[in-house]
Amino acid sequence: MRFLLLSAICVGASITIPMGLDRYIPAPDDNPMSADSIALGKRLFFDRRLSRDRTIACSTCHDPQRAFSDTRPRAVGIAGKKGSRRTPRIANRAWGKSFFWDGRAKSLEEQVLGPIANSLEMDLEPEVAASRVGLSKGEMQRALASYLRSILSGDSPYDRYLAGDEGALSLRQRTGLELFRGKAGCASCHLGPNLTDEEFHVTGVGGGADAGRFAITGVEAERSAFKTPSLRDAARTPPYMHDGSMASLADVIRFYNEGGNRRVPGLDGELQPLGLSVEEQVALGAFLEALNGKIRDGL
Repeated sequence: MRFLLLSAICVGASITIPMGLDRYIPAPDDNPMSADSIALGKRLFFDRRLSRDRTIACSTCHDPQRAFSDTRPRAVGIAGKKGSRRTPRIANRAWGKSFFWDGRAKSLEEQVLGPIANSLEMDLEPEVAASRVGLSKGEMQRALASYLRSILSGDSPYDRYLAGDEGALSLRQRTGLELFRGKAGCASCHLGPNLTDEEFHVTGVGGGADAGRFAITGVEAERSAFKTPSLRDAARTPPYMHDGSMASLADVIRFYNEGGNRRVPGLDGELQPLGLSVEEQVALGAFLEALNGKIRDGL
């Protein structure tokens, strides 16, 4: 794995990294980013031939107009098949350490094949999907991963505030930021440029019905643990949580203010009732809206 400046590794083109993100982006040695691979990956991302009945593409669930997610509580694949989890946002996944809510994929190259092969999503053997578009599976895999690395979100009011623009946040949003870092404890898990620790936590969402990370590792302490999502653009993409069970950010804040679902065994020790007032909850929600950035993709 190497870390190189985007503009230096994109052969024939330069990609500007938005304010607030790391200046470098990771790419594996066997899949360096290039203008050609990104452009090919973008075409494939919108190509419905990658699904068994040719009715959906990657972009069907990861809609660029909805911060590369959708509005459904749970993902919907071909023939209206419903998945068990919410479609995650995919901006800034270039910096991800693992992929999917349960972290079962270790790289974007591995991740991009998952929805194609999943019987509840695109339901097509990756080799067949690749042959439909005149590629090998490896070529398709590398191109899609390169395109995903080019999907970036930054230059939010929060980023501009951190860069010294004190007027970028309202008074209420600045209060929300103080709560985020302090009393509310959000920054314990939502930290760094991408506002996620990339770790797995048991919050009690869904009452523990989904085994989550445990199904991958078999570690009992990770039963019903899910990966911390980035909070960038969260205000654009209700509903929330891995199962889409919360309709609004206010619901999410209320849930954490109560200390998560206290009835679920193995609840993360960081979760405790917060004692936020109604006004403080409103301020925290206002701050989260300041994390909406400028989303760009491709070249």
